[in-house]
Formats: sequence, C-alpha cells, structure tokens
Amino acid sequence: MLKVVVGHSVDIDSENAVSEVLNQCAAQLEGQQPQAGILLSAIDFDHTLILSRIQDIFPGMSVIGGTTYGEISSVLGFQEESLALMMFCSDTVEIRAGLGRGLSKDADAAAKEAIASLGFGEDIGSARLCITIPDGLANGTEPALRQLQSLLPAGVPIVGGRSGDQFQFEQTYQFFGGEVVQNGLPILVFCGDIRVSHGVASGWQPLSRKAVITKCNSPVVHEIDHQPATKFYQDYLGDFPISGEYPLAIFEGESDRFYLRASNHWNLETGEILFTDEIPEQAQVQITYATCDNIVAATQDSIKQALAHYSGERPAAVLLFSCAARRWLLGHRTKEEYELGQQLIENAVPVSGFYTYGEIGPLEIGGQVRYHQETLVTVVIGTE
Repeated sequence: MLKVVVGHSVDIDSENAVSEVLNQCAAQLEGQQPQAGILLSAIDFDHTLILSRIQDIFPGMSVIGGTTYGEISSVLGFQEESLALMMFCSDTVEIRAGLGRGLSKDADAAAKEAIASLGFGEDIGSARLCITIPDGLANGTEPALRQLQSLLPAGVPIVGGRSGDQFQFEQTYQFFGGEVVQNGLPILVFCGDIRVSHGVASGWQPLSRKAVITKCNSPVVHEIDHQPATKFYQDYLGDFPISGEYPLAIFEGESDRFYLRASNHWNLETGEILFTDEIPEQAQVQITYATCDNIVAATQDSIKQALAHYSGERPAAVLLFSCAARRWLLGHRTKEEYELGQQLIENAVPVSGFYTYGEIGPLEIGGQVRYHQETLVTVVIGTE
C-alpha cells in the first residue's frame, strides 16, 4: 500500500500557508502517519518556520524539497508564489531522506554523503527510486548524478529538478528535515514494493542538420564540425541572437533520443558559445526550435509516456518537473501545461511538481540519468 496526499496554499503569510497545507494533508491522511514528504516553496517564505511547523506536527517525517519558479498540484493547479507539500504513507515501502553538502565544491563527495546519510548500508540494494532537488545555481549537478547512479542499484531511476528562485538567479534553497541549506543535494529514496515509470518530452524539434562537437572545453563549445560554433548557428539563424530559445539537442550515441542544452553567452570574435552545462566532445548535435503549441503538446507526450510505462493499474501519485524556461516562453499560457496534462490523469491521483532550473531523469526506462533543460519529466509511482 502507498497512500499519497497533497496540500497547497497561496496564502502569502508563512504561518498561515503552512497551517493550511498541514490541515489539508491531515484531513486526507485519516489518522495515518506519513513516512516522508516533498516540500515545494516560493522563495520569499520563511522556510525555517515552515519546516519547524511540519516537524512539530509530524515528528520524524523525512522531508526534502526546495524553492522554485512556480508550484504545481492537483489541489490548485499551477501557482506562481505558493507552498505545496506531498506526503507519502506506506506499510510496504520504506522511504528515507539523505543530504549531500558542498555540491559545487566536490560533487562526488556530495553524492556519497547523500547516500551514506540514508543509513541503509548494504540494504540499499532494495532501492527502487531516487528523487533529488539539488541547488539550481550550483555547479556539479551532472557529476553528482553520475556518482549517485554508480552508488544505487542498476536500473534505479534518478528523477527530480533543480531548485529555483523565481528567475532572480541570486540564491536557491534546499530542504532536508528541519534544515534550510544552500549548495545542497537532498535525495529521497524509495525501497521495497513500489512501481515506478517516467516520461520525458520537450517539444523542441530539429532545425539544423546533424553535426559533431569537434572542440570544446565544456561547457564552452569552440567548434562544431570544425568551424566556429557561432558560425554553425548563424548558418541557420542569420543575425538572430543565439539564445536559449534555440538549444542544442545532444544525442545519446546513435539513437534518436536527445537531451537539450541551452546557451546563455556567445562571443562572435572567438566563435565560442557558453552553454549552461556539460556538452561532451564528439557528441552529435542539432539546433532545435519550438513553438508554444509544441511546448504545450509535449506536456501530454511526457505524461502519456509515463502512464504507458507504468506496470500497475492504479498509480498512487504523479510528479511533474518542468523547466523554468518553458514557463518563461509560455507566459500567460503556462496554466495550459498542467490543465492539458490533468486531462490524462485520473482525478483521484495526487499530483505535485514545480518549475525547475534543470530537470533530471533518464531518456528511457533503465537508461542513464540525464540532466535536461527546457523539458518536462513526469514520474508515476504506486504499488498497485
């Protein structure tokens, strides 16, 4: 059995917001005690107070979470400045939280600390799912994910999203138990009898021919197909500014599956482009583009994938991790992303999620964990 409940408040007062969320959750719990929770919050709340109130009411509950660029739930849909809490109860699934510190200083060490702090020891072999919400402004996400994957049993999906700060790009916060931290790598690991599936879609489509990264010092790309990286872009965009609206698709080997990398700075004199995270040399790439209609349609694609891959009949919860850039590009159409997605999810299934500074999840079931941009990662969990 896995029972999941969600509370969501738009009250701007921290005390009132957490009280409302806890009351909503308690009413749905019907006396059951939650093992774990995921807290998603706007940047301006008093997070220490909120976590303290949660621990007062549910002492010992494992909590992770972070600040966002917008929260999503089955209670209130998409909201810009709100507080959302998802709780998990089970008598067959064990759920524990861990935290790695100093992500940008030593990503490998942070991942090892996060796993060690779970306290499973050799019992980690029963792990079935890892959710993480790392610092959205700290370097080290990709190496930390690779290290996490090496420490978890083969095939365990690592999913989640990087914390945000309402597009201010100043500081983000992560939550662990009663702590508010920065530069952190909080994880929530589910062990035992649990079914997990996921879907990944962006809506971005190839615009250019396929090419190869021939010279880079990641995340700076110097040459694509032995010509300046900026020239490769200009061949297709002309004088149109190179921007995150035209990310590079990075292909996985010889497959047609890709993840996206957005650029945030370029130098026409040197021909180099700075991307927002790692791009491997010799990777096959294509310039991509998307319309708002493409982006919204991809929401349903991601959710359909996750539901189709779910091996049970009754999902207990759905988690949505959507990119902040999607929200920025969609503007007033942002609400459509959740509203269209909700049409595919049964009304009784709790949903929670947020707009992230980078999405996390494999491109296929059992695949290597990837750090995405401008993408929606959907996760479906349950025991039935």
